[in-house]
Amino acid sequence: MRLSIRHTTRYRFADSVSHGVQRLRLTPKETQGQTILDWSMFYEGAQEQLSYDDQNFNHVTLIAVEEGAREVVVTCQGHVQTEDNAGVIGQHAGHLPLWAFLGYTPLTKPGPKIKALIAKVERSADGMVGTLHNLSAAIRESVEYGVGTTGVNTTAEEAVVCGSGVCQDHAHIFIAAARSLDIPARYVSGYLMMNDRIEQDATHAWAEAHVQGLGWVGFDISNGISPDPRYVRVATGRDYADAAPVTGISFGALTEDLQVDLSVEQQTVEQ
Repeated sequence: MRLSIRHTTRYRFADSVSHGVQRLRLTPKETQGQTILDWSMFYEGAQEQLSYDDQNFNHVTLIAVEEGAREVVVTCQGHVQTEDNAGVIGQHAGHLPLWAFLGYTPLTKPGPKIKALIAKVERSADGMVGTLHNLSAAIRESVEYGVGTTGVNTTAEEAVVCGSGVCQDHAHIFIAAARSLDIPARYVSGYLMMNDRIEQDATHAWAEAHVQGLGWVGFDISNGISPDPRYVRVATGRDYADAAPVTGISFGALTEDLQVDLSVEQQTVEQ
């Protein structure tokens, strides 16, 4: 499937910025089942400084906010060719060893609620993939999808206690539970082509678990499926902090408003 993507992030500041640096993870990965045909990034109120691949093989771009800026706009656009591999990414790659995805982070540390949820998950006779799908379903039943009840700093345990959250929370809960079962797991940020609309106001997130004999396998807990050709992987990490689309610091002003405009649609070859 050939997907056309346009993603604009707009930051407005309460006052002029004297100095600021932003770290962008907005360039899709070249991985099994995913080929980047073209990708461009444009900036208003900032200038690109350098780019590199981090420990998770995420492509990172550093930009410096122009002195005195009251607004920064980052626009990404391009085309990605995807295939259907039933969510299987394959062998592990990156500078971090596989065991690094077994340890808990502040966002993925399990508490009593997550441990109780794990205890209720049925172990599938079909093997580990089936059990992980059962885990995904149990999370979705326990934590209703709802916007506005959690934030980027909400932990997996807090989301289960709340009983409501978004795709980021579902992914963190899955990761915490999988690691408790001694299964390496990681966070994925990216894009999803929606069947009912082109325009969106947020990127998507899901999780991957490392299954013996298959390697990394994706699980979109919020939608109850493994990723298909509608999904584009952008960044991975031990949790959201490792794969966040935009992070950074600024001096002289606080962020007053953040707006995301995103469109993902299928494109025919003739176009």
